[in-house]
Amino acid sequence: MFRGHFEHTVDDKGRVAIPARFREALSGLQEERLVVTKYAIRGVRCLDVYPLAAWRQLEVRLQSQKRFDPRLVSFRNYYVSGAHEYQLDGQGRILIPQHLREYAGLKRDVVFTGDIEKFRIWEKDAWQQVFATDERAFLEYPERWGDLDL
Repeated sequence: MFRGHFEHTVDDKGRVAIPARFREALSGLQEERLVVTKYAIRGVRCLDVYPLAAWRQLEVRLQSQKRFDPRLVSFRNYYVSGAHEYQLDGQGRILIPQHLREYAGLKRDVVFTGDIEKFRIWEKDAWQQVFATDERAFLEYPERWGDLDL
């Protein structure tokens, strides 16, 4: 569904165009509403972006969990409370509010990265940092990946 990475620019009003490939995937899902939330990988912040239907599937999975599990409470406090729903405009853009741009350090140059059922928006340098770490791990220790059930 969502794969690849694409560089884009956030305009002065905080709008950013969704990459054409991702808009095609959204169109195939008949989806124009997105849920954007806070995320971080190894302490590097970004935004997770879900089509509304995929977000609703996540909510169903969360509701089936032990609601008083402290790990789940922490996850919901961080991930779910940070989630906001947005509509694509006529030009295929979304407005990322100031508080989410600040959280992820988004300024002008951003990178969209596919993550199958969702995608992420990164500040360009942050993405390069995370990718370099993952690339090193992948290339230096290929035996780690052999036991993944892919």
